[in-house]
Amino acid sequence: MHEKKHSILVVDDEEQIRKMLNVFLDSADFKVSESDSGKQAIRMAASLKPDLILLDIGLPDIDGKEVLRALRHWMQTPIIVLTANADDAEVAAALNAGADDYVTKPFSAEVLLARINANLRKNAVREAGEPALTNGPLSMDLVRHEVFINGERVAFTPKEYDLLRYFLINRGRMLAHKQILKEVWGAAHTEDTQYLRVYVGQLREKLDIDPNLSKLIISEAGVGYRMDSFASAQPATA
Repeated sequence: MHEKKHSILVVDDEEQIRKMLNVFLDSADFKVSESDSGKQAIRMAASLKPDLILLDIGLPDIDGKEVLRALRHWMQTPIIVLTANADDAEVAAALNAGADDYVTKPFSAEVLLARINANLRKNAVREAGEPALTNGPLSMDLVRHEVFINGERVAFTPKEYDLLRYFLINRGRMLAHKQILKEVWGAAHTEDTQYLRVYVGQLREKLDIDPNLSKLIISEAGVGYRMDSFASAQPATA
């Protein structure tokens, strides 16, 4: 089964807009979730942790700028505002409330896709300091959501990918079980240590394409996990 590379939450009270975006984004290889109200969008953002949010400013229950401010209290996910009002003051207010970008309705699908990809690219750099992560023969393209071992692409599920990315970003650091679970799965899963153990096992199995890689994820009983640097884990040569 083909896995979508990035997840997008579409927040708009117009059903036709949501349907159109769903079809377009699905064809562009995005996993799409939908919300028709601001309060529901805040709840869904917390549970789904999407890679990007498309947010209509004119929502029926609360102003879109209030949604922005609420989300920015705890998440840095890229948010692109969809607005039917091209007024400079309205756009400036949305950007000041925390939006990363905006698109005016009606919009070109090609322009929207370009804005989405640009913001995903910027976020990847913001999170990791660069658009790609490497550790010896292991490399991760943060923009395309692809993993390579010795130059060969290896398939990872979205959650396996998120866990591997977290290990790579924090390479060399001991990460507590609860810390990993909170950052990768969310605050509701901080006690699911058995769940984490299963996923770490799956990562090691896939990394075992190169046996030296699977040994890099070190476990410390009752504490957590650490991914070592590939170079420091190799035996010294005379």
